[in-house]
Amino acid sequence: MVPAPASEAQIPHSLLPFLQSQSQSSLTRLYSRPSSCLAIFRLLGPMERQMVMNLLWIDSSVPAATLDAWILKDGRKYYDEAVKALSRLHILSTSASKLTLNTTFKAAFRMALIGDGEHRSFGVPADKDDKRSASIDALDTYAVERWETILHFMVSSGTGQAPVKPSQGVLYLLQRSGLMATMLSTSGTSMRITSAGFQFLLHSPHEQLWTLLLQYLHMAEERQMDLVEVLSFLLMLSTMELGQDYSTENLSPTQLTMLEDLRGYGLVWQRKPSSKRFNPTRLATTLTSSSPPLPTVAGTGVDNLAPGSGISSEGFIILETNYRLYAYTDNPLQIAVLNLFVTLKSRFPNLVVGSLTRDSVKKALANGINASQIISYLTAHAHPQMRKNNPLLPVTVQDQIQLWELEKNRLKSQEGYLYTDFASQSDYDYVLEYARKLGVVLWESAPKRCFFGTLEGHGPVRTFIESRTGAGRR
Repeated sequence: MVPAPASEAQIPHSLLPFLQSQSQSSLTRLYSRPSSCLAIFRLLGPMERQMVMNLLWIDSSVPAATLDAWILKDGRKYYDEAVKALSRLHILSTSASKLTLNTTFKAAFRMALIGDGEHRSFGVPADKDDKRSASIDALDTYAVERWETILHFMVSSGTGQAPVKPSQGVLYLLQRSGLMATMLSTSGTSMRITSAGFQFLLHSPHEQLWTLLLQYLHMAEERQMDLVEVLSFLLMLSTMELGQDYSTENLSPTQLTMLEDLRGYGLVWQRKPSSKRFNPTRLATTLTSSSPPLPTVAGTGVDNLAPGSGISSEGFIILETNYRLYAYTDNPLQIAVLNLFVTLKSRFPNLVVGSLTRDSVKKALANGINASQIISYLTAHAHPQMRKNNPLLPVTVQDQIQLWELEKNRLKSQEGYLYTDFASQSDYDYVLEYARKLGVVLWESAPKRCFFGTLEGHGPVRTFIESRTGAGRR
């Protein structure tokens, strides 16, 4: 085996730690489906994939010493990490100094590769019906519209605008995942983006999608859904063919329930909820691949649909030392994100002009967005012309954003009780000393004979004062 190059030392896919936390029996059930095995194989690192392929067609166990002979000295670290990762996934058994693949995984993965068996785990294709089917372009448009609705709601809700609301299931998921929170205001309650939500926008669409799906998986048990059925359906969708119609007849009750949920995310399309067929969109078919989950359409900004589509080679923001900002975009979503921390002044067909001001940045800080996130966003979407600068963003602007954050954090509020009106200096000293021993004193003033204690410490301090007062009366 050739050692994995340093460039291939990748961060594991976010689904793998979740799978590693599941029981062996649950994973064995999952591995009985060829589509699940193929999808999980795609998520493995280069060394793990190579080990699986080397052991797949060997029927007996392989001594660990035999595999050791395949490893170059420089590749030992990658090999040991791969063995641990596959063992935690219960794909690889390492008993008695021998290595063997999980027999269920091996049999199902073989079927996935050679197309054997009647397992139907890759979905049941439905006959093409021009009247009921959707074209690939229509599916892409549908997926973009649904996904953009979710992101636009996140950045626009609570700002005085009236964005289109996603489904109730999506709203609940956004709140449970901590990406949005319910805030009280004079006009009632509204959902607003949190600091975690803004960080979510800095990620690629693929990472964003898996963040929501992992929260969906965590909620499966409380919704009394079979977790293995949920996982297998998501992995099955990732192996389906874009543009192909599939029948719902072989789906379990859990998976039929999922169809309704996944429509809200734009992963599947149905002509109507009662339809007996469905189409996976590009968001679904790329779940376990390296292909982009959203189409790239010149001039529409769809390749940068998610404000955090990573550091794009075609950034759109120019920031000057006088805090003036020029954004060369007509994408409503990107403009809505900028509106979170920029005072927008002018808008043209392909240009938005605004300024970073103390009030606009403080508004963002009040909504849970921090200075480093604002700077990261501006850096990630800097115009190619800006990338010629060193440093990329004006230092004065970066420093000022951080200073505005320090202003916000200069004062901290904490609930508690003020103890005052002591009869004598000795009473004050005695009670204060007791409160200090408990570690509940937040502030004190000897000249004024008063101190401020924490909310949690009020009970013991009050009891101590009452006992001392009662003892004085006796």
